[in-house]
Amino acid sequence: MSETTIPSSAPPAGGSVGRNAWVALGVLWFIYVLNFLDRQLLSILAKPIQDALNITDGQLGLLGGLYFAFFYCFIAIPVGWLADRTNRVWVVSIACGIWSAATVAFGLSKNFGQLAASRMSVAFGEAGGVPPSYAIITDYFPPGRRGMALGIYNLGPPVGAALGIAFGASIAAAFSWRDAFIAIGAIGIVVALITPFLVKEPRRGGLDQSAVAPTDAPLAPAPATPAKAPFWGTAKSFFANPVLVLASLGSGVTQIVTYGLGNFAVLFLMREKGMQLNDVALWYALVVAIGMGGGIFASGYLIDRHTKRSKTAYALLPAISLSIALPFYIAFVWAPTWPLALVLMLGPNFLNYFYLSSSVALVQEEVRPNQRVMSGALLLLVMNFIGMGVGPTYVGAASDWFRTTHPENSLQIALYTLIPVYLVAIALFLWLSRVIARRLKTEAAR
Repeated sequence: MSETTIPSSAPPAGGSVGRNAWVALGVLWFIYVLNFLDRQLLSILAKPIQDALNITDGQLGLLGGLYFAFFYCFIAIPVGWLADRTNRVWVVSIACGIWSAATVAFGLSKNFGQLAASRMSVAFGEAGGVPPSYAIITDYFPPGRRGMALGIYNLGPPVGAALGIAFGASIAAAFSWRDAFIAIGAIGIVVALITPFLVKEPRRGGLDQSAVAPTDAPLAPAPATPAKAPFWGTAKSFFANPVLVLASLGSGVTQIVTYGLGNFAVLFLMREKGMQLNDVALWYALVVAIGMGGGIFASGYLIDRHTKRSKTAYALLPAISLSIALPFYIAFVWAPTWPLALVLMLGPNFLNYFYLSSSVALVQEEVRPNQRVMSGALLLLVMNFIGMGVGPTYVGAASDWFRTTHPENSLQIALYTLIPVYLVAIALFLWLSRVIARRLKTEAAR
């Protein structure tokens, strides 16, 4: 599989955005929708899966947390290295086919061991979807338009989650939870087959400046034909850059909340708030689509607007949004009824995800174009291994532990224990803003 650069399909120079860029963004966005839809089906259909296979909250946490995160995060690194040196579109297409086939296998599983094997295979495939897509989009959209483009792309998770809730819960209610996994996996296989015909590989760094800057500079433009980036050199540069490390850590700690809540919210609402599967298919889907989708879209717009004034906005926007989200989160967990809980959940769903577009855009602009896939994979490694690995695993284990003394509300207590995590995430993003501000001050004094 060799790299193919097609000049006629390359994005136009300057600040304009051509049709091919929007087509590429649309296709990659839809693949991300399927990516997150496949991933979220487990949390959406947790209760019928529990009832059918008699698995615990802790086992659910392992399936959606540590088992998934281990494969997802560490496979993303070699996949990122491969995509930086080959055709990124083909990497995305093959990855989509792998995770979709694994989703079908999950629907056919008969016990926890088979569920775990299928889930890890889903993670194996999904590891190749997002990092190459970040880099493809960055090479289709010029600086100053990337925050919005990546914000649109990052609408994939809320749309995927909302569609998963609506269709997954509806299919499960009408037929069975197995049919939901099989149907959605089949759609993904078809999309994987047609992707290379719709998206062309853009030239790496084609819309960046002509000079090459150091890897730790705020913006690292590229030569017209960038050399292939070394694996260990890229990793060393990434972890030697305090801006990239803090952005990854802040995002990872934030994801402890988002994945911890996201993997158990439906089970929490059904088991402890009295919600039914049909209610989930309609009302919870709307809350996720409006809240998470609106927050991610708004964050992309605000990033493009405020980072033109100061790069500290990459850190301050997530810090501010998480500070506002915290009281809404506490109220959501406390709410005595599911309708009130859903209304209050709009707050954290809207505000919890400002970090995503911010950190992705910051990392993509912080490194050389030929390091973007690998650097995106390293970002995902850190933030997903912390967030995805710890969040669901911890919440599930905590719920099992609290059930011995509080059988009626063990998940509620487990979710309350995520409150200090918000404070740590806010502190990390404020620290990041100080590091960026010091760098800007040093550069201005030169």
